[in-house]
Parts: sequence; C-alpha cells; structure tokens
Amino acid sequence: MSGQSHIEEIKKPSLALGLTEGIRAMVDLGWYVPYRIFKKEEGQGDGHPVLILPGFMASDFSTIPLRSYIHKLGYKVYGWGEGRNYAHGEYIDLLTQKLERIYNRHREPITIIGWSLGGIYARQLAKQDPSIVRQVIIMGSPIKGVNVANNATWMYELLRKSKLTDDVDPLLMEDIPAPAPVPTTAIFTKEDGVVPWELCLEDEDEWHQNVQVRGSHLGLGVNPLVLQIIADRLQKSKANWQYFEPGNLVEELLVKADATKTT
Repeated sequence: MSGQSHIEEIKKPSLALGLTEGIRAMVDLGWYVPYRIFKKEEGQGDGHPVLILPGFMASDFSTIPLRSYIHKLGYKVYGWGEGRNYAHGEYIDLLTQKLERIYNRHREPITIIGWSLGGIYARQLAKQDPSIVRQVIIMGSPIKGVNVANNATWMYELLRKSKLTDDVDPLLMEDIPAPAPVPTTAIFTKEDGVVPWELCLEDEDEWHQNVQVRGSHLGLGVNPLVLQIIADRLQKSKANWQYFEPGNLVEELLVKADATKTT
C-alpha cells in the first residue's frame, strides 16, 4: 500500500471524541492551575524569542496561558497578532515578515510553536528561512494531510463557502507534508477529537520526533504534559538538540504538593 493510499484511508476522529472535546479540554485546564502552582521553573530560560501561532478559528486569546507560562520561564514571547485564524492565504507572507522583524530585533534564531493549523504555518515558515528558526514545536497539527477528513473542515467550508482544496495553492498543499529542515517536535494525542492523530506525525530522524500525550486537542495549550515537553524543548537548539525523554510528571507534581503542605 502506498503512503498516499494509507493517508486517504485514515478516518476522521469518532463522533464521541469530537462531541466531548470541550469537556475534556476543561479537564486539561483544571490540571493547568495546580501545575503552574507547583511547577516552579520561572526565569530558567535563555531569553531567546518564541513565536506562538494559534489554531483555526482561534486567536491570541487561546494561547494566553501558554504564552504566560513561557514568559515566566524566561523567554521573549510573541503572539501572532492577526486576530482570529481564518486560514487566509496571505498569512504565510504576513508571518514571514513578522518573523524577520523579530529576528532583526533580537538577532538570534526563533523558536516557533504552532497549535493545530498554527503548526502548519510554523513548519512552512521554517522551510522558507531555516537560518533564523531555532526549532519548531507543533501541537495536534495535521501535517500529513490538511485536506483529509477531520472535524474542522466543515467549519472552514461553512465559513468560506468553498472547498479547502479550491482555496489553497496546490504547490503549497503538496509541500506541507515535507519536513522542515530544523529540529521539530510533533506533540500529538490519540484522543484528538478534531484531527486524526495519524496525520500529526513527523517522519522521525535525528531532528524530528513525535511525542504522545494524553488529553484533548482543544486542551493542548494548557495540558501540563505538553507544557513540560515545551519547557524541555526550549532549552535545546540546533547545536544540542536531542530527543525528549518523558519523566513522571504526575509523581513530580504530587511530591511538590506534599512539600507545599508541610511548609
């Protein structure tokens, strides 16, 4: 079976996963608060710039918790600044200009974090000018097939009154699955109720890794497991990048909670 045939046979997430996304995202948010209380990592970052891109129909509002967390770690954080992400074709050009402005301000490579559709943009930006991109971190991004059946396409077609395949440049559509030539961490969850998790995987090599977490698609930006991965990744660069090795986050949080109660 060819790779393309395999992609085309992937089914969209189940109705149960799709309908429970909101509830499960609230559960992820419920874990975010104690994580921020007990996980004291403020100020450990090296100060390099980090650009964070939201998913389809989302805005910088959706990434406030994530941006706050990364700022507290000690990095220069930037939102995308384009209002809601309506998947307009001109976003790549606008983001390219923004990336160049950030680089000219700091004169050091930028980490780009993209959530869902934001991850598609992040990888394309890195392909255009890898010299100014330190690494890419994507969360629930269907990089293997944005036009394959999922639970978000209908919203796009309702909003734009057109097919995704009719609106996107065919050359861009063909290029999206190709990996970016920078270190890339693809975070995914098999409980994703929006996009098929199988589409969110990089072809792993020495610079590309897939990391699985438990949780919802809509809660990835507040999921403590995701935050732990991002905190680790931000300490890496092209010079020292290596695979993420997960620790026991739950046990660590319980230890910190007990320590807080006895002080």
